[in-house]
Order: sequence, then C-alpha cells, then structure tokens
Amino acid sequence: MAKRDEGELARRDTYKAFHTVSTRWADNDQYGHINNAKFYEFVDSAVNAHLIIAGALKESIGLVVDSGCRYTSSLAFPDVIEVGIKVDHVGTSSVKYGFAVFRRGADEPAAIGHFVHVYVDAESRRPKPLPEGLRGVVENLKG
Repeated sequence: MAKRDEGELARRDTYKAFHTVSTRWADNDQYGHINNAKFYEFVDSAVNAHLIIAGALKESIGLVVDSGCRYTSSLAFPDVIEVGIKVDHVGTSSVKYGFAVFRRGADEPAAIGHFVHVYVDAESRRPKPLPEGLRGVVENLKG
C-alpha cells in the first residue's frame, strides 16, 4: 500500500502547542499496539490540559460534537507520545481543533485528526459564546 502524503498536517511545525503523554500497559490491545480509541483520550487530555493550565475553562465546558482521525503508524507501551494541537476555526461557541500524535522525538505522526468542541454553560449545557479568556487562548493556537 502506498503511503499517503499528509502534507503540512504531518509536520511538527504545523502545531502550536505540544503535550507529553506517557502510555500505560493497559493502553495496548490484544494486537500489541495502542488501541485506536486511546488516541482520542490522549488528544482530549492534551487540549483540556492546555486550556486548564491557561485558566480558560472557568466559565464554560467543551463538548465534543465531531471528530475524525487517520492512523499512519502504530504506537505501543511504553512509548511516550507528544500530542501536537492547533486551532483551525473559532466560531461563536465552537472551536475546531487539529491534532497530530507523535512518538516522542519522531518527525512523522502516528495519527492526524480533528475534533470540534461546542462550549456550553456548565449548568444548563446550552451553547454560549466563548468567554474572552477562552477565545484569547484558542486564537493563539490558530494554525
């Protein structure tokens, strides 16, 4: 099978922030590699860690409403990974994030994808405009 050209999505310099994640033995599946569903957990943790560290999640929470991922190679415990994140679009109450998952120090990603958060009021769970603090943080991640 020919390798797909992922273009700029495969380049580290496309991503504006990186978060390191240590894999666990339980992340491997019966085939000896990290299960595909775990990649979403890694990305969700990376984005939310970035926002929490920046103090941007005090007034809203993000609910994932869309996601997609292409896997380009496998990872396995005890790999340490680096999740690159960027923002592709900022709406009134939503943010579309792009991500790539790299084995630590690797130049080519093991996975590339996107997901969309709709930010909602923590109590009513209804969409609300992005608070200025959150908007500022995500605008800084624009690719």
